[in-house]
Amino acid sequence: MRRLRPIAFRKIGADGGTGGFGQMPAKILHLVRRFDPAAPLLGRLGTLEVRLARNAAEVKAAQQLRYRVFYEEMSAQPSKLQKMTRRDRDSFDRYCDHLLVIDHARGGSIASRIVGTYRLMRGERAALAGGFYTAQEFDIAPMLARHPGKRFLELGRSCVLKDYRGKRTVELLWQGIWAYVIAHDVDVLFGCASLAGTDPATLAAPLGFLQANASAPEEWRVRAHTHRGTFFDDVPANIDQRRALAVLPPLLKGYLRLGGYVGEGAVVDHQFGTTDVLIVLPRANINPRYVGHYGADASRFAA
Repeated sequence: MRRLRPIAFRKIGADGGTGGFGQMPAKILHLVRRFDPAAPLLGRLGTLEVRLARNAAEVKAAQQLRYRVFYEEMSAQPSKLQKMTRRDRDSFDRYCDHLLVIDHARGGSIASRIVGTYRLMRGERAALAGGFYTAQEFDIAPMLARHPGKRFLELGRSCVLKDYRGKRTVELLWQGIWAYVIAHDVDVLFGCASLAGTDPATLAAPLGFLQANASAPEEWRVRAHTHRGTFFDDVPANIDQRRALAVLPPLLKGYLRLGGYVGEGAVVDHQFGTTDVLIVLPRANINPRYVGHYGADASRFAA
């Protein structure tokens, strides 16, 4: 397997780099200093490279890509505003960092060159946003309370153009995430992972497989909100594990390979036409050979 070449990611200053903004409220300060116009490359593979969005126009392009994939290619149901703007966006976007995979071989504007994106939200940003997006579906508060000293990173809105849904793009996204984890000293990654379809009975095999093989221990247990979740008291005994594993999306399988756990219950998201499970991935769980693949010595590039 070809090894990706780690690229520099500058560490965040202890004072947040507030410069001359004085005692400006944290939420306003975040919006003022939301982007780094010189955000460095986090990885490169051929004509593909990965980095954070450097300005609002690039976030808009990422939202347009999400719309193309979620609403035009897949079965998500857009609102009237989304139909008009042709963007997938919500109130959390302004508090997140947006990871981009860019293919320079495509040429044209940055909007036409962005082929993949991932939305990243740290705990301090979630505090400004009023909470994590995941909390709408899963009761994550007990998990957060059990680990008051841990730094949490929520991953979401993963999206890759159809022609780029291969190993190269996924590896590049994960290299970018790993560099981000190191730069911000993240302890735990979590977020919703989606299976296509809104009938949990039809998805009983893969959901049962996840519950039987990847359930979170008590320390990391998270349960779907009772009013939203579908729960499985008895895992089917005759699950064809190979077939169930084959049905799982590549992203979800990637989380499991890295050492991720799955929360209790699943939540049907009718707007997006999916059934969601909660993934929790403590950084300490990540297999050393995967760390080596994405850049075990990446800390030396973070200065």
